[in-house]
Amino acid sequence: MKLIDIIEVFIAGDWGEETYSKETPCAVTCVRGADIIPISEYDFSAIPVRYINQQAYARKCLQVGDIIIEKSGGSPTQSTGRVSLVSQELLDHAGAVICSNFCTAFRVKKGWIPLYVYYYLQFIYNLGAFFNFEGKTSGIKNLQLDAAFAAIPIEDISESIQNNIVAILQGLERKIAINRQINQNLEAMAKQLYDYWFVQFDFPNEEGKPYKSSGGKMVWNEKLKREIPEGWDISLIKDIATTYSGGTPKSTNIEYYDNGEIAWINSGELNSPIITKTTNYITKCGLENSSAKLYPSNSILVAMYGATAGKVSLLTFEACSNQAVCGVIPTIENMLYYVYFHISSLYSHFITLSTGSARDNISQDTIKNILLPIPTRNILKLFDEKIGSIYQTIVNNYQQIDSLTKQRDELLPLLMNGQVSVNSDLSHN
Repeated sequence: MKLIDIIEVFIAGDWGEETYSKETPCAVTCVRGADIIPISEYDFSAIPVRYINQQAYARKCLQVGDIIIEKSGGSPTQSTGRVSLVSQELLDHAGAVICSNFCTAFRVKKGWIPLYVYYYLQFIYNLGAFFNFEGKTSGIKNLQLDAAFAAIPIEDISESIQNNIVAILQGLERKIAINRQINQNLEAMAKQLYDYWFVQFDFPNEEGKPYKSSGGKMVWNEKLKREIPEGWDISLIKDIATTYSGGTPKSTNIEYYDNGEIAWINSGELNSPIITKTTNYITKCGLENSSAKLYPSNSILVAMYGATAGKVSLLTFEACSNQAVCGVIPTIENMLYYVYFHISSLYSHFITLSTGSARDNISQDTIKNILLPIPTRNILKLFDEKIGSIYQTIVNNYQQIDSLTKQRDELLPLLMNGQVSVNSDLSHN
């Protein structure tokens, strides 16, 4: 049996129009290839809204259990063929959903569990099978979907076995999703505390009451052009922290990369507010023969240009980075989280710098010359203790996510190859 034999219907993608018109009055959320990974992590925030006509709306809107497959895109090292499952959570968040014209959706026949087919296609993708069915037009790789589905086999197994396999993999994914949600809530709590203390200036006064709301004295600071609490100082980042920019060892020298043991962060990894791992490594020789610098654990990383320009992350292990990243290492006690949140709060300003008419890049000098108010030592110490406890929990959760993800990825081929057999008792435990 081939994959094509289990498909009930294909549903073509549509990019629609950017704005509403009489011809295209129907608003839809349009899933692109770039949305496939975030959707798998229940992050629906960046999926664009487009407008299509009523006929397309009637034919192309997706339902729970439909599978979206990327048919155009990829890269030299990444094939097309990534998949996403349309879940109830996606529809609840997004309303009407279609896929873009760089993707295709399909619905499976009765007797096939959509989640099982979704996991099976992930297994096939991880094997690199779709590389064999790609052509190129205008430099873009295109998946010859009909040929791929006509050639790739799938074992005809009972729904009960499909259910058992799904239960094991979905159980792990639920735990991963719960940890992600907990972390999102904790990150929001930490940001709220920063805003309350250092934007509204309602940190606890000597009596434990909110400072500004309780009549705490505010004084005008001419350099900041705003009021700050009495007794606070001001400083440039360069006076309270050491900064470094990264570097890239020569890519043609394999001695700089083969069997590398030094973690090497690229700016794309700064999409995560906390970095607990990387897949990129260089050798000691590569570090010594490039401008890369080794950052200690608990460094603040700032993306200076590229798609993540202005993003800020906390580094939880020793690593270096490429030249698109600036490392900020506070030299004063209890400054780490305060400086991290302050630089993070400048994201909109950084974006204006990198996208405005002047097209100024964020530079190491830009970061060095950030001027910020400096709270009193006791307030910094109290904030560091409170936020440090929250962030340790977040780091622990990220590490558990990494462990669960590894378990899932190792189990997937074993389950699909039949190397591990499951029964209903095991799959539901």
